[in-house]
Amino acid sequence: IILRYSKEGDLVLDQFAGGGTTLVEAKLLKRDSIGLDVNDSALERCNEKCNFEWIDGGAVTIEKGDARNLSNIEDESVDLICTHPPYANIIQYSEDNDSDLSNLKIPQFLVEIEKVANECLRVLKKDKFCAILMGDTREKGHVKPLGFQVMQIFENAGFTTKEVIIKEQHNCKATGYWKTNSIKYNFLLLAHEYLFVFRK
Repeated sequence: IILRYSKEGDLVLDQFAGGGTTLVEAKLLKRDSIGLDVNDSALERCNEKCNFEWIDGGAVTIEKGDARNLSNIEDESVDLICTHPPYANIIQYSEDNDSDLSNLKIPQFLVEIEKVANECLRVLKKDKFCAILMGDTREKGHVKPLGFQVMQIFENAGFTTKEVIIKEQHNCKATGYWKTNSIKYNFLLLAHEYLFVFRK
């Protein structure tokens, strides 16, 4: 995504920085980057992972921040957004953190992700790209198409969907648990995520 939709010297934003993968890759590929997260532990990981020397590497800025309010980033100043939000409360990344979207059930998560989409549109330059990795979930034995709901929210905000890429998942941390239950309760495993590429 970084190679295809940005060039050296561009500014890449990951407002759900998590483990810092986007920031590391941007630095290696000579793009400047901004990494934000609401979790202190995520920011510590990002700082650790990005603390290496790389000739002519991109500059990395890591700050505590909320993806729903990017007030420290100017309008139309970002060349590429490449991020991986939580999938509502499927995996909770913190406790007692009101800013963490991973603590929200799906209906409230979708309300809040609309704010994220609006901020993405505001800070991204015209004709540039926003890549979001998103997965689905299940509730009471039925699929909740979280990915496509998020795609619709970004389109409603003003983005155009450029690509929908299917990312296969194999041998995830919880695969054994879910595989056993899928046989017991007769449902299929969700073995994919969507990588949506939006254009402003």
